[in-house]
Amino acid sequence: MKTTEAFGNQTAKAARPRVKSLALAAALISTQALGLAACGGDEAPGGDAGGDQSAQSQKIIVGSADFPESQLLATIYAQALTGAGFEASTKLSIGSREVYIPALLDGSINLLPEYTGATLSYLEASAGVSSPEDVAAKLAEVLPEGVTMLTPSDAQDSDVLAVAPETAEKYGLKTIEDLAPHAGELALGGPPEWETRHEGLVGLKEVYGLEFKEFTALDAGGPLTIAALANGQVGAADLFSTLPAMADFVALEDNKNLFPAQNIVPIAADAIVTDKLVEVLDAVSAALTTADLIEMNARLDAQESIDDVAADWLAANGLG
Repeated sequence: MKTTEAFGNQTAKAARPRVKSLALAAALISTQALGLAACGGDEAPGGDAGGDQSAQSQKIIVGSADFPESQLLATIYAQALTGAGFEASTKLSIGSREVYIPALLDGSINLLPEYTGATLSYLEASAGVSSPEDVAAKLAEVLPEGVTMLTPSDAQDSDVLAVAPETAEKYGLKTIEDLAPHAGELALGGPPEWETRHEGLVGLKEVYGLEFKEFTALDAGGPLTIAALANGQVGAADLFSTLPAMADFVALEDNKNLFPAQNIVPIAADAIVTDKLVEVLDAVSAALTTADLIEMNARLDAQESIDDVAADWLAANGLG
């Protein structure tokens, strides 16, 4: 089994333990029974070619979750691989992780973009790690047999504590820790569950010593939170790092790693992993930034074509 690993490209152990998850097994059975009706398309599964077949002649099906950013990333992977001579296609909007992970395992797809922290939480709920390096290393350990994690990108779609630019300037804020002397002057906004979550109000107090003036329950990084932060109803808020609205706010650095890392990473079936494929996808991961995703998500919000947005990004980064 060939494995590429994040943050140093060290080779992982050749034989990883198979994840024994009842939820994963049940989801796989359910997916097989349904025949991936949610996926659509009739492409043949990849990874069934003989070992001596060239990388470029293998058929690669790139899957995605059912939200635009995942669809965009899958399209970027497919276009980059096609440009490098692979026969690659997409199967977008498969559904949730409970559907597309089994699809990867049964060969219905053989490559997809993932988020390190969320995937780790799905496979091992109590992993207990949060830094980019630790999350990536743990994820490499617990991935199911037959699946390889390539090199994660520095780009993340994660929870961030955001403030308005004027608030950051007024208090000299760059990190969450910088808020400690000033939190008592500010209201904090976030989803209702943030009031009791460790990755929320509880952790902000325990890890950073922040005690806010008050907590205002809003939505999960949605229009209510964005409006409340923009109009000064709250002074700090939970948002997601790749939201188009983040162009108007300042994401404070989570310098103590309260929020689990969510680096974007290609996950591939071992059967398709070759040096050439790793080279192509590593180049994509190395070029991709959180700021790029903010800009591209804004274009998707404006109803631009996913294919066009992906092609433009690849061309701009010399990968088209």
